Amino acid sequence: MGSPWKAIADDSRRQILLILKDREKRPGEIATHFDFTLPALSTHLKVLREAGLVNERKEGQNRFYSINQKQSLEMVKFFENMWGYKLDSLKEFVENKEKKRKQ
Repeated sequence: MGSPWKAIADDSRRQILLILKDREKRPGEIATHFDFTLPALSTHLKVLREAGLVNERKEGQNRFYSINQKQSLEMVKFFENMWGYKLDSLKEFVENKEKKRKQ
């Protein structure tokens, strides 16, 4: 299993996690948010899957990806312990960072 910390070091992979935060999605749905190819997206999803951050579900020929909430919550707990953030504070921090980046 890969390191979840190394997996989220890449901005595109962090964005994929944000895209998956509400519900599972197929690669084609995720790809609409990026300019890179499906093979590149597949590589990012593989890294996230091997790090235990996303789950892959196969249904016929379709693949669906969702966040592995257990692994993600372990990382959030680390930050809560390190900086005393509550989940709402961390969420607000990430959302503010996104707003600044888009400006």
